[in-house]
Amino acid sequence: MQLLNTLYVTLPDAWLRLDNDTLRIEVERETRLRVPLHHLTAVVCFGHVGLSAPLMHRLPDEGIALVLLDANGRFKARLEGAVSGNVLLRQAQFARGADAAFTLDMARSFVAGKIKNTRQVLQRGAREAKSEDEAGVLARLADDLAASLRALPESTTLDAVRGVEGEAARQYFSGLPLLLRPDQREHFSMQGRTRRPPRDRFNALLSFLYAMWMNDCRSALEAAGLDPQVGFLHALRPGRAALALDVMEEFRPWADRLALTLINRGQVQADDFDLREGGGVTLQGDARKAVVVAYQERKKDEITHPLLAQSLPLGLVPLVQARLLARALRDDAMPYLPFVPK
Repeated sequence: MQLLNTLYVTLPDAWLRLDNDTLRIEVERETRLRVPLHHLTAVVCFGHVGLSAPLMHRLPDEGIALVLLDANGRFKARLEGAVSGNVLLRQAQFARGADAAFTLDMARSFVAGKIKNTRQVLQRGAREAKSEDEAGVLARLADDLAASLRALPESTTLDAVRGVEGEAARQYFSGLPLLLRPDQREHFSMQGRTRRPPRDRFNALLSFLYAMWMNDCRSALEAAGLDPQVGFLHALRPGRAALALDVMEEFRPWADRLALTLINRGQVQADDFDLREGGGVTLQGDARKAVVVAYQERKKDEITHPLLAQSLPLGLVPLVQARLLARALRDDAMPYLPFVPK
């Protein structure tokens, strides 16, 4: 398998055009970049990016997905060609979605993966904390998440599972700011998770990173022949990629870790954000580019997959999980196991 080659365009007022078999990016009629089409699997555009009609026709012909996000990274639209996924697999997916017991088990799996990975974030923070008081707070929150995990098997409805997930998320986000350097906490304080729009700098950065993980999870599901719209944990709604949101849950802590790293190393600073009227916060253009570069670099990190027992780049893990999910949909004897590295 190869790491998905995704081109992220964050330059404001950029213009993308087709140049023979090459995608050309121009800003104020000056060429900034040329990329051969055969190197790409997806093009993701943030904000006001223009595209020529010939390019928009050519991308789906080449099997290259075009994703449009707003400046905050919120999904706007996706253009792709004819779907060539396995119709029998999708038929099994739809049948499983109508099976209440299977849906409940899948929802528990996604939530368990998320809670286990968030708990690891807090445990690592407790070990590295320089203050005994803060280490104690983080350790207690990690214990609370362990209690949430124990409550999952007793959750007999989807609403109960979602309730466990919501309470675990509340506990987790209450401790996340303690993982920031003390001199950064004033600028990146947060009162829980906020979105649409994010109400603080930390949430704005998280939303941006989550949007990129979401795109990669959706692409991985489509590559496996699954329908990203038909999920188990997230309620089905028109235009909502429920299954991509399901799979993404276990990867959210990886976005959180990267956000903490960027802030603590000073790669993202307080003045990299715009504070808008009404309380919304957005990441500025140059900072968005830096975050995208860091995200792409992080996806190259080698990590041992606990089920495969082999090392692979982090960016390939969504593809592996999508295939494990497809196997679980086909075979009752092969339950879905979320990605939880040791």
